[in-house]
Amino acid sequence: MILVPKHRHRVSYALLMSRPCHVLRVFTRGDLGGNHLGVINDVVGVSDELMQRTATELGFSETIYIDWTDPAKDPAVRIFTPMEELPFAGHPLVGAAWLLAELGPIAAYGLRTNVGSVRCSATSDGASVAASVDINTSPNDVAYVATAADMPTPRRALRLSLPKSYLMAQYETPEEVAQLRPTMGALGGIFGFTAFSRTDNDVKMRFFAPASGIDEDPATGSAAVALARTFTEWGEPEGRVTITQGDEIGHPSTIELSWTPEATTIGGTVRRDEVILVD
Repeated sequence: MILVPKHRHRVSYALLMSRPCHVLRVFTRGDLGGNHLGVINDVVGVSDELMQRTATELGFSETIYIDWTDPAKDPAVRIFTPMEELPFAGHPLVGAAWLLAELGPIAAYGLRTNVGSVRCSATSDGASVAASVDINTSPNDVAYVATAADMPTPRRALRLSLPKSYLMAQYETPEEVAQLRPTMGALGGIFGFTAFSRTDNDVKMRFFAPASGIDEDPATGSAAVALARTFTEWGEPEGRVTITQGDEIGHPSTIELSWTPEATTIGGTVRRDEVILVD
C-alpha cells in the first residue's frame, strides 16, 4: 500500500495561515518512482499536534519540518509518519537536503535530527546525507517473526535498534524477496521488517512497516543505514552497494549506500512534483 495525499480538498490557497508544502519524490530511478515526501520549511507557530495532524492528512510515508530560524545553527528537522514522530529517517533527510540547496542554494551543510546531526551535500539532481547514528543489536527474533507472518525463514538475520527496531532478514535471491507476501497483521507490533538479498554490490530490498501506517515503503533510507550496520556486524566494516526497492508496488526506487567505520552515507535522485498549501 502506498499512501498518497488523502485530503487535497482541505488545501486552501486563500487562508493567510496556510504554508507551502513541497511534494518531492526521493530516491527516484531516473524520473520514475521514488518515495513521496512532504517538506514544510515554515514552522513558525506550528505546534507538535499540528505537525502530526498535517502529516496524517497528507498521508505520505513521512513528512519533514525544517526549522532554519536560527542562523547561528544548522537547520533542525522533525520527521513524522502518518502515525508518529520518528527520531531519524533517511528519505526525508535526503529530500530536505536537496530542497534547501534548491532554495538556498547551499552546496553542503548539516541538519540536526533528534539523534544528532548529519552532513549533507546536494546537486541539481539529488542529494546525500552522511550520518553516524548509535545502532545497537537486540534479541534476534527475526526468523520467528518472518514465519509468523507467512514468510520463509531467512538465511541470515539480525535485529537492530536505530533507536526504532529494524528486523533485517537476508534471503537467497532477488526473486525470493520479490515473491514475499507477508501477513501484515502478524507485523502489527513491528516498526520495520527489512527483507533483502545481495548479489555482489547489488541489493534487492523491501521494507514492511504496517505499525507506522505503511504496509510497504517504496524507498527506506533508514533501513539502508541499518543494512550497512548489518553488513558491518557480518564482517564487512566498509563497502558500497546499490539498493533497488519499490518495484512490487509500482514505485521503482534506487538508493546508493556506502559505509565506513566513521559514517554511513545514503543518497539518490530527487524530483519535485508540486507545491501545495496546507493549513
